[in-house]
Amino acid sequence: MDPLQTRLLRTDRLNGEPVIFRGCSSSELMAIAGVSATAWLPLGIIVASALGAPLMGVGAAAIAVLATVYVAATLLQRLKRGRPEGHYQHRLAIVLDNIGVRKSGFIRRSGTWDVGRSL
Repeated sequence: MDPLQTRLLRTDRLNGEPVIFRGCSSSELMAIAGVSATAWLPLGIIVASALGAPLMGVGAAAIAVLATVYVAATLLQRLKRGRPEGHYQHRLAIVLDNIGVRKSGFIRRSGTWDVGRSL
């Protein structure tokens, strides 16, 4: 039998989003692009308006968004390497819980547990 026909299907990757660019899925890339566009677009327009060419700020912001997506995707790729799927989302939720922005929903209590009843 041909060795290519006997290759087993990796079922752990069937339900995950496919990798699109530098280890990031499309939803991760859209999130990076959205956050960077909300930061760069107003900044580029304000700086370029001060120089007298507000439309040039849109072009500069577009270039800055592309550069930010490339750098952020590379950093996220390094962060995700060797970790299980969803690891960085859990770490981000815990960090946001630590600084008090949002509750993580994870049980983070350490110590002994009790069932709450006695004999």
